[in-house]
This record gives sequence, structure tokens and C-alpha cells, in this order.
Amino acid sequence: MKLKQITHRLNTAEASVESLQERRFWSQCQRQYTFQPIYKIDGTLMAVELLTIVTHPGEEDVRIPPDRYFASISTRNRLMVIEEQLRLLETWQSTFLGYGILASVNVDGPALMAMKHHQPILALIDKLPWVRFELVEHITQPQAATLARMQEFGPLWLDDFGTGMANFSALSEVRYDYIKVARDLFVMLRKSEEGRTLFTGLLQLMNRYCKGVIVEGIETLDEWRDVQNSPAFAAQGYYLSRPVPFEELENVLIRLP
Repeated sequence: MKLKQITHRLNTAEASVESLQERRFWSQCQRQYTFQPIYKIDGTLMAVELLTIVTHPGEEDVRIPPDRYFASISTRNRLMVIEEQLRLLETWQSTFLGYGILASVNVDGPALMAMKHHQPILALIDKLPWVRFELVEHITQPQAATLARMQEFGPLWLDDFGTGMANFSALSEVRYDYIKVARDLFVMLRKSEEGRTLFTGLLQLMNRYCKGVIVEGIETLDEWRDVQNSPAFAAQGYYLSRPVPFEELENVLIRLP
């Protein structure tokens, strides 16, 4: 056997071992769930977003970015996690119905497409009409025309607008229910008077394509006041509420003081 062939086989074997170790790592990861409230600009509770905390038993104090975790696991496992999240929300159905609020769950385009063929998830969606799916904006999405025909998931939200590839032509084709503006875009535009004017105009334009705009990452009173004085519909962020364990859902503030 030639040296080149031997080297190729060794490299292939090493790559196979690394791939196996990586799959084992992600399969060992553990998940916890919290939520973060979303408040309308008048201070009333609109919805809560389900958040995923990912850790590995080898380093329990280190949190793994959820988007990295979801991008690394298989579609089958991603569907398993979505079903797990929906079943958790189902246990709080009386609270969501009693408060008249929504619950949002993050999902990427490929997972959303795969959900069309996953009957347990479709059955849960039918039982939970107050659940909304947030499409992650910076991850590849299905074609807008395909999304526009996907009625089984109810009204879709767009997450993190301003961090990726979304444009207004795509928004006009899909007609998202609500669009969430990323904190980075909000902070950047607040730095100058011209930026603040542009922010107002941007939200006015976005409102033509959805029911309302939600500004993410509000961390100070000044930022909250700016959002309240803008064409935004709602906001979320540490200033309004940090993530909260689901055990405290019944104690969430229905109106900010």
C-alpha cells in the first residue's frame, strides 16, 4: 500500500473518532428552561419567551450558547427538544389562558420545515394556540414563498432582525405577526440624533409588514423610555425582567410598576 493511501486512511480514521466524540459530547449536554417576559410599551404583559440553558456535565458552570448547541445536534434531536419545550409549556396552559398571554419558542428554518412531518409536535401545536414560533433571523431560512404557505404553525415571529440577512422584500412575502429588533441595531442607532430619527422611520416602515415591532435587549430606563416614545409595540430585556424559572410563572408581573 502506498504511503499516500495509508496517510489518507489514518486521517479518515482520526476524523471519524473526532466526529464520534463530538456527537457524544452534544448528546451528553443537559437542558434547563427559563422564560423572559415581553411587555407592551404601556407596561402590560404581552408574552414570555422560552429560553434554553445548555450545559455539559464535564463543565456544569459553563453555559453553552443555545444557537451553537442547536446547530450541532441532528434534526431528529432538535425536534425532540422542541417537543420537550412544548410539553413544558402545556403544563402551564391554565396560566397562559388565565393571563391571556402568548409564549414564544425559538426555531430555525430547517427545524420548522421538519416539524411539518412530526405528528407529536403538530398535535401539541393544535392544543396550544397561544404558542408562537420565532424564526431565528441570522440562520438560513426556507424560501419566503414556502414559509407563507406554512399555516399549521400559526402566526410566525421573526427574531433578531438586524443581525443577518432579512430584507423588506422577504418581510412583505411572509407577513410575520411580530418582528423583534436586535439590541445591536437598537444601540447603534441610538448613538446619534440622525440614528434616532432613522430608528423611528425604520420601525414605522416595519409596522407596515407586521402587527408590531418588539425591541430586544432593553437594559436601562433611558432605553425603555426611548422605546416607549417610538413606534414599537413592545420590548424585552434585563431592565424589564431578567430570565425567570418557570416555577415562578404565576408570579410574573402582569403590569410593570
